[in-house]
Amino acid sequence: MGIIIWLIVGGVVGWLASIIMRRDAQQGILLNIVVGIVGAAIGGFIMNHGDINEGITVMSFLVSLVGAVILLAIVNLFTRRSIR
Repeated sequence: MGIIIWLIVGGVVGWLASIIMRRDAQQGILLNIVVGIVGAAIGGFIMNHGDINEGITVMSFLVSLVGAVILLAIVNLFTRRSIR
């Protein structure tokens, strides 16, 4: 049951991050899930708040969102350079 929760929360976090970074039209649900889960790992590493046994709290959700936004900002840097 835990993996289903991770996928759902990862999808929501990735979707919100893509809206914040204005990449929503370029991503599908699968990429939103990946961005959310990888963003949670990045946010947990940066904020040192990444205990995966903690459960879903408001703080862990916000840390995941910050990590996903950072991930999309890095992706934006590389994709904009390759287009020009």
